Amino acid sequence: MDLEARFGAHNYHPLPVVLERGEGVMVWDVEGKAYFDFLSAYSAVNQGHGHPRIVGALVDQAQTLALTSRAFYNAQLGPFEEAITARFGYDKVLAMNSGAEAVETAIKLCRRWAYDVKGIPANQAKIIVCGENFHGRTSTIVSFSSDPDSYAGFGPYMPGFERIPYNDIPALEKALQDPHVAGFLVEPIQGEAGVVVPDGTYISEAAALCRAHQVLWMADEIQTGIGRTGSWLATCGDCGCQTGRCERNPETYSRADILILGKALSGGVYPVSAVLADDAIMLTIKPGQHGSTFGGNPIAAKVAQAALAVMEDEELMLNARERGVQFREGLAQRIGTLKLVQGIRGKGLLNAVLINDSPESSTAWDLCIALRDAGILAKPTHGNIIRFAPPLVITEAQMEEALNRMEKVFTRFEQTR
Repeated sequence: MDLEARFGAHNYHPLPVVLERGEGVMVWDVEGKAYFDFLSAYSAVNQGHGHPRIVGALVDQAQTLALTSRAFYNAQLGPFEEAITARFGYDKVLAMNSGAEAVETAIKLCRRWAYDVKGIPANQAKIIVCGENFHGRTSTIVSFSSDPDSYAGFGPYMPGFERIPYNDIPALEKALQDPHVAGFLVEPIQGEAGVVVPDGTYISEAAALCRAHQVLWMADEIQTGIGRTGSWLATCGDCGCQTGRCERNPETYSRADILILGKALSGGVYPVSAVLADDAIMLTIKPGQHGSTFGGNPIAAKVAQAALAVMEDEELMLNARERGVQFREGLAQRIGTLKLVQGIRGKGLLNAVLINDSPESSTAWDLCIALRDAGILAKPTHGNIIRFAPPLVITEAQMEEALNRMEKVFTRFEQTR
């Protein structure tokens, strides 16, 4: 911690624990103390720490061929592209590295489609976004953030975006009256905002409105995708599939025109992100107009194939749904009546506890310190909200043990306030 403070940029405020090893749901610090990981690297480690199939793919490919750039073909990218487009039902994928890069790619695709296909006049395309969004921290993305910590002091800002309230269909319908609108970029569940789950029909109504106005609906599923909410995608809705082989029930699935994935696409062992779309959108970008030296590299492609296979073979979506219900119901029974707790919300294994104090208070942070001492790692978001997102491999017994520890921490904390 001292070395990071001395030699590293001060752009994060980590919880004071130094982790050295991880396996499954558990992580260990440098002194050997074990913790339940209830953050999963912001939902990147859905398949659990150190999954042998994913790590094996990483090691095998690293020892074979790590990087070619896209100046040449490599033996892993094509199979990955085939696997992911088949899994999510799109014609094409564009592989990148980080989530922010994937969002930037989606923005460029949307704008290029707007000019080449929809016929919007040059440099006049507009993209609708939502308040309290979090899509990354690049200069473009912070230009449409509503969080001063993200955008203040980093102007001038990129034009071409309009922000409307989240979970507000009338606001979206009004914004779509502008013929220069090319796309609507939204998180199906707002994770960084505090796991804000919209009304049950919000996503399907938004998708229908976009179709009616010839506007691309862009789903940022970087945090919610790859099983986190109990389905392959949060936009699948409550599909009720019992295995990893979800067939995208048309009655529940709201298909995005542009799907953005990252984080758990690699199981957290390597930076991999992806943007999926059909030919009419994807092929508007021609050779030389977008790319990345590392995007689609052999290691990334091999690792992502393994990560997707693990999700399906181990039926982790089903476990996310079951353990999510166990978490919310168990926590409500244990701490739901405490004055300290304002609410419990979430879906699958993406959940949050709202702390009954102001966002400016230290209460949520102090609770996370107490949870750390009890062997549970979580982190506040938006000041007075604690996000809980363990790896999807967590067992019923492990969840029960974690809930018992949380009950003791929250109850003791309230008694000593």
